[in-house]
Amino acid sequence: MTLDATDASFENDVLARSDSVPVIVDLWAPWCGPCKTLSPIIERVVEATDGAVELVKVNVDENPRISQSFQVQSIPAVFAIQERRVVDQFIGALPEAAVREFVSRLLPAASEADQLVALGDEASLRRALELEPDRGSAGVVGTARRSS
Repeated sequence: MTLDATDASFENDVLARSDSVPVIVDLWAPWCGPCKTLSPIIERVVEATDGAVELVKVNVDENPRISQSFQVQSIPAVFAIQERRVVDQFIGALPEAAVREFVSRLLPAASEADQLVALGDEASLRRALELEPDRGSAGVVGTARRSS
């Protein structure tokens, strides 16, 4: 899901939300060709995180205060916000692989249990359950049963 933020809603839509999840802010304008190129790419990549990262779009023509606060001189301008701070950024329309790399830097590192689940064998799944007993409710138990 992509949210459109305004000068009035930015505090709640971006800053407050960034306390619990990384938020990518895409500053764009309807007349901007590179913005039209980047938009579907960044939307697709963020959607693939299944909510681990959120996307907020800001039309700079309609919300000049936001673009001024980021000191934007060229668009598209993309900022990653975590805990109310800019942690990464880029300017221009990047290819999908570069956008994917940008977004991946915002994802939490995989835990030991996550790495064991990715292996998929019964011993690894059992060890993951030992490390994180609550994982059983997330489907690891079902996976372990199928592989035995």
